[in-house]
Amino acid sequence: MPIDPQAAAIIAAMEKEFPALDLTVSGTEMRRRIKEAGAKVLPAEAEPVARVENRVIPGPHGDIPVRVYSPTEEDGAPLVVLFHGGGWVVCDLDSHDGICRALCNASGCVIVSVDYRLAPEHRFPIPAEDCYAATAWLSANAGLVGADASRMALVGDSAGGNLAAVVALMARDRGGPEIAAQVLVYPVTDRSAETPSHRSTGEGYFLKSAEVMWYWDQYLAKSDDGAHPYASPLRAESVAGLPPALIITAEFDPLRDEGEAYGRRMEEAGVPTAVHRYEGMFHSFLSFGGVLDAADAATAEIAAHLRAALSPARDVPAPLTSAPGAVPS
Repeated sequence: MPIDPQAAAIIAAMEKEFPALDLTVSGTEMRRRIKEAGAKVLPAEAEPVARVENRVIPGPHGDIPVRVYSPTEEDGAPLVVLFHGGGWVVCDLDSHDGICRALCNASGCVIVSVDYRLAPEHRFPIPAEDCYAATAWLSANAGLVGADASRMALVGDSAGGNLAAVVALMARDRGGPEIAAQVLVYPVTDRSAETPSHRSTGEGYFLKSAEVMWYWDQYLAKSDDGAHPYASPLRAESVAGLPPALIITAEFDPLRDEGEAYGRRMEEAGVPTAVHRYEGMFHSFLSFGGVLDAADAATAEIAAHLRAALSPARDVPAPLTSAPGAVPS
């Protein structure tokens, strides 16, 4: 399909404001440039939610800031732990505030956004260990954030999708905590970047393959770290026994094929998995709720998946192989 007209207008604005890849700048400088550009492009108005609280929780490398979004004044809603994207280098609690608020309202879940440590100052596996530690602490202390840990899911976009997939692997390998569902939005799943979508998604679609590789270079501490399944979950020896998954990809995204490949691996391993490619869309489209129809549709799809997966009946939707834009198994 051609690029969606709404998406094309947003990409044009981002290409104008966001900095070009500069191999000479530090992580700190890249974060400053991205935050400044994002303030000019991302939707300015965020949805109100019942409660928002900033707090700090303990982690293996020091305290971890989190932001808690509650859909009502009452306690006991399902718990969603969310990891923001940004190539493990940029973005923070503020960059994903709009996504968290929209998902909180649409799903009826308590959303806890995790401000894990960023590369290159904190390279692999520190961000992943931060995310696992935050998930484990929230599972054990869900009452402190007004949530029900017996109904817990993971959500992440881009590098956050990578971290959500990795935390699910860690939880399986380490005997907990119990995770009922994972939602991976255009996730990074493999270091190699050798898929057709990496080769075919060129200029004009915002994220470029060379930028993906730059972020990998900032994240990995050693050259062989990329082969570790906690960096590249697609390379895990087995993906059996993982939580049911929803994977959302975008047609014009270098990461499209590796995200869909991870979905196929889970489905082949017997993990209930729904994979939905949004045609005409670009990497990061979920961030444009309220101005991009596909972002609103994806938010609604994620929320519906969470409601079903975290209901007492655990009614996880079947793979979306017959839905418009779905990727055949």
